[in-house]
Amino acid sequence: MFMGEFQHSIDDKGRLIIPAKFRDGLGASFVVTRGLDNCLFVYPRSEWETIESKLKSLPFTRADARAFSRFFFSGATECDLDKQGRANIPNNLREYAKLNRDCVVIGVSGRVEIWAKEVWEEYTLHAADSFGEIAEKLVDLDL
Repeated sequence: MFMGEFQHSIDDKGRLIIPAKFRDGLGASFVVTRGLDNCLFVYPRSEWETIESKLKSLPFTRADARAFSRFFFSGATECDLDKQGRANIPNNLREYAKLNRDCVVIGVSGRVEIWAKEVWEEYTLHAADSFGEIAEKLVDLDL
């Protein structure tokens, strides 16, 4: 399980340090793709294969299923860690997530998310305002 929040910088070559706490769980090779809310989702291979299987089972006759699959898979790339624990984030994904310099890397249970620091700060500011309402809605999920 991934949890925690870490701040790192992306260098001019697009390399980002993956927190040491997340490296073992991600493994030597993992998948990075466009996430929701303008962040990147990072999955260990096993988790990626589970999600891939679920998305493949969606009916291709539904426009929303096709659109989401295109969005999700077209942005996906396999990444490896270098000896310094860095992953090279492709330019198209850096542009999507607005990653310029300062980044926040967070653990979200079965995945890791990479955020531009300013986008993360804006997101958490708005999410904090509605946290109580969200919690009330989730009570129905027996949490």
